Amino acid sequence: MRPGWWARRGLRTRIAVVVGLVSLVVLLALSRLGAGLLLDAVVEAGDGELRDRATAAREAALVGTPLPGGLRLTDVAGTPVDGRGPVPLAAPAVRALGSGEPVTVTGPGEPRRWVAVPVTLPDGSSRLVLASRDLVGSTSLLGGAAGWFLPGVLLAAAVLAGGAWLAAGAALRPVGRLRAAAAAVGESERLPVPPSRDELAALAREINLLLERRDDAADRLRRFSDDAAHELRSPIASLRATADVAVAYPAPGSTEEDREAWRTVARDAERLSVLVTDLLALARADGGERGRAQAVELGGAVAEAVGRLPDDAGPVVTVWAPVGAYASATPAEVGLVLDNLVGNARRHARSVVHVSVVPAGAWVRLLVDDDGPGIPDEERTRVFDRFTRVEATAGTTGSGLGLALVARLVEGRGGTVRAGTSPDGGARLTARWPAARSGP
Repeated sequence: MRPGWWARRGLRTRIAVVVGLVSLVVLLALSRLGAGLLLDAVVEAGDGELRDRATAAREAALVGTPLPGGLRLTDVAGTPVDGRGPVPLAAPAVRALGSGEPVTVTGPGEPRRWVAVPVTLPDGSSRLVLASRDLVGSTSLLGGAAGWFLPGVLLAAAVLAGGAWLAAGAALRPVGRLRAAAAAVGESERLPVPPSRDELAALAREINLLLERRDDAADRLRRFSDDAAHELRSPIASLRATADVAVAYPAPGSTEEDREAWRTVARDAERLSVLVTDLLALARADGGERGRAQAVELGGAVAEAVGRLPDDAGPVVTVWAPVGAYASATPAEVGLVLDNLVGNARRHARSVVHVSVVPAGAWVRLLVDDDGPGIPDEERTRVFDRFTRVEATAGTTGSGLGLALVARLVEGRGGTVRAGTSPDGGARLTARWPAARSGP
């Protein structure tokens, strides 16, 4: 299943996004809380001013003179006694004002804030001196503050996200160096452990332990492969020598059928020897046994591989390498790849094999073309599996391991191997290595 957008992002990006979102939520909550506290402070300051005005008007209420503008006089039930018309207060609001609590009244007009100061007249009756003001100024102040709060919150969240991006990059930089060192580590080498006593040092130590276990496993596999190859080669060589002697010097009274049987034994012993050699090389490639990569000039390596071909009347091998091209591998690996690819093409070709070396930017391509029966489309991936024989070439000799070994060696260096159709109508096998940064 394809990972989602979040899973495809880098750790640095995810940290910055999470910090930015958390900062935005926290700052919005704090701004909301701050706006509420600001409104409460403004309203409480206004309540004090209203209470002072109502207190100052108590003397006028006691002597029965008219109250200043903006003030009202009612009984404890909220009924006006100052002759100025009704008061827009419901009974619950009047009771709250009588108990000393300020009241905010919202209606079809502007929201107003009311404060009451009780007064006891000389005849013993109780009155309420009411003072009020509109809250338009307070709400305007709050709206103006909110207009500055939101951009400030967004800017602060962006700044914190950018800081998290930079901090995550600085924190992950040692991880990148550790990754680069791990990618370049060779056999029997270990990662440098940072002097700090942190998680990176612990990670480097654990990776070194893993590399140690890997090298131990590779050593055991190498010893087993070497021992098995040695134990198998000796009897195979003895069997082949015996068969060759029997074919060259037939025993008295032996028939043609006897000599043909010994020739078959000699051919099978030779195939067994090649099979053991290929199995040993493939086991070492699977075990990760490879030296440090170096710059290998493919043109010279192809010429050496052609020089190792048997001097017989087989198909002609041509080489085209117009410029120097250096592959990032080892000479032994390149030699094995060339021996298998050129030998495979020569076994299947009718008359000619073309070997081309083509630089391609960051890559170096090796093309081996023949004019043989070719490889069917449905078999072009399977030919690199072990013991795979294409039906069109099933009658030829070979262990069925050569192309599998080629694929392991080339892919082990980060390259690719492909099978296709050559311009001559046969098979084209293409090996692509990463280009070495510079020649020797």
